Amino acid sequence: MDGGQTLQVLLVEDDRDLAASVADYLALEQIQVDHAYNGQAGLTLATENRYDVLLLDLMLPRLDGLTLCEQLRGQGVDTPVLMLTARDTLDDKLAGFEAGTDDYLVKPFAMEELVARLRTLAKRRSGQVRKLQVADLQLELDSRTASRAGQPLKLTPSGWILLEALVRASPAVVSRHQLEQLLWPDQAPDSNSFKVHLYHLRKQVDKPFDRALIHTLPGQGVLLKDG
Repeated sequence: MDGGQTLQVLLVEDDRDLAASVADYLALEQIQVDHAYNGQAGLTLATENRYDVLLLDLMLPRLDGLTLCEQLRGQGVDTPVLMLTARDTLDDKLAGFEAGTDDYLVKPFAMEELVARLRTLAKRRSGQVRKLQVADLQLELDSRTASRAGQPLKLTPSGWILLEALVRASPAVVSRHQLEQLLWPDQAPDSNSFKVHLYHLRKQVDKPFDRALIHTLPGQGVLLKDG
């Protein structure tokens, strides 16, 4: 995302002077900033808009940064989160990572470092998200449970591995070789094993419903998409 492309960042910070300084500096770096002064307003903006990075202060009125981050992750928002904090203790950082934070920046910080962190985070989606969703299919990562249209799916451990890989990649194709490596990292299965696992997964995910989400592209692999 370098090379002049404008990044979209949400800054949730109640210190108006600091927020103005950050927004002005980031504008010079081709980074566009939306700003909220409290956690509740930040939650609304973060769920209604798409951002490349969320920049959250830890101590916020109405909804603190950790709770805000937890709620976003619980809703499946996988936008990377950079937490701003005056606290530099290990316990505080561990609490932040537990809540779903991707990186920390301790106040006071250099603007150049802030820009570098933002550009790095913007190149990826967060691995901290706790819910994945495609169409009416939902995966709860903490409990390793899946549902479609509100109906629980009975998945085997192998079925979960396949489905999580397909959902994370959606709508891109995942090759058969990649999926086999996830299921059998140490040994190649016989030729029918993969087909059997995929058949059982389709039976759970697609058969009871009016449209299929799992599609096979001959010679390419498998993808999961709506329609």
